Amino acid sequence: MAHRKRREKITGYLFISPFIIGFVCFISIPMLLSLFFSFTRYDILSPPEFIGLGNYITMFTEDKLFWKTFGVTMFYVLFSVPLRLLMALIVALLLVRPGRLSAFYRTVFYLPSIIGSSVAVAILWKRMFASNGMINALLGEMGIESNIAWLGRSQTAIWTLIILSVWQFGSSMLIFLAGLKQIPQYLYEAAIVDGVGWFTKFFKITLPMLTPTIFFNLINQMINGFMAFTQSFIITEGKPQNSTLFYVVYMYQNSFKFNKLGYGCAMAWFMVLIVGGLTALIFLTQRKWVYYETE
Repeated sequence: MAHRKRREKITGYLFISPFIIGFVCFISIPMLLSLFFSFTRYDILSPPEFIGLGNYITMFTEDKLFWKTFGVTMFYVLFSVPLRLLMALIVALLLVRPGRLSAFYRTVFYLPSIIGSSVAVAILWKRMFASNGMINALLGEMGIESNIAWLGRSQTAIWTLIILSVWQFGSSMLIFLAGLKQIPQYLYEAAIVDGVGWFTKFFKITLPMLTPTIFFNLINQMINGFMAFTQSFIITEGKPQNSTLFYVVYMYQNSFKFNKLGYGCAMAWFMVLIVGGLTALIFLTQRKWVYYETE
């Protein structure tokens, strides 16, 4: 009996060993190395030189572009995440009812989430919002000013990236659809008997019962927002005047363009702390606005 249990344990460890090996070799060890490099002056070509908190001091007190990129990223996350979740929820509400073409529409709306972060879509988006692009052409056809430099103005360039982010709402939409289908139908039936309207049903039944799904989507989309890279790197290249230079792009530039890998690692760990802190804050507030049916 003991021999059989030992064999089962060995078999179990063999099955999970690919994950353990991958986690240790490609996640844990690189993270520990990056933490060490964040306290060094390291240009990849020469051995790292330990400088203590030098990178962090430079980052917080001398590098003005660091705060600029951090502010740009915070602005992007602050607007893109709620707008994407709102769009995903609206479309999910429209598609939750079964129909002949429901599966087709779900697939069509999900596609942007698959291809939205690709370089090809980024180039296409750049052409669409160019001065002679499709957006200005459509505005011209409608008799509206059509010579807007969408990517050349600080006021509009960041919004083109936010719109692209909102367009990629497919994954959140599918999660909302799953959440909507889990809401007990007897609640709606009781509301109909009481003569409750759509507006009241949405805010008294649908929205409260959907808060766990909103909570899950909020965490995921917030993390994805801080990790945004392709949009800024391909579409605007951080221009104009660094108004669209995302934090991750600036971190990449420091690490591999300016050969300051130690400084880039310090930036990465600062972002880890920011994202971790915001995630913890959202978890702390969930008791006040997230409703679980089992409670």
